[in-house]
Amino acid sequence: MELTKRLLFLDDIRYPIEAYHYTKQDIFLRKDWHIVRNYEQFINRILEKGLPKMISFDHDLADEHYLEPDSQKFIEKTGYDSAKWLVEYCMDNYLDLPEFYCHSMNPVGKENIESLLNNFKNCN
Repeated sequence: MELTKRLLFLDDIRYPIEAYHYTKQDIFLRKDWHIVRNYEQFINRILEKGLPKMISFDHDLADEHYLEPDSQKFIEKTGYDSAKWLVEYCMDNYLDLPEFYCHSMNPVGKENIESLLNNFKNCN
């Protein structure tokens, strides 16, 4: 397992230093973040390298992730979808959830991600 890049930052456009500016969380000043930009990169990184020590989630991973016109179908997977995948991966492999933070500026999406992960953590 890789010893560096043990922090995983899921965000389609921002970098960790940008999250520091509005969260004031010192963890975002570290230089050993590995950045993934979408759901597929998130999954592939974990499957290839294993669980990181910590994951920071953004919710909105693309402008067009919301709905296709005249349908209820989402186009792009969100940070919430990534968090759901992570919970299932941890359950299937009998792994503890890594530390997590949600730096999303979407308050509803942030609450949904945090609720999902906290509920899973508290049930284990």
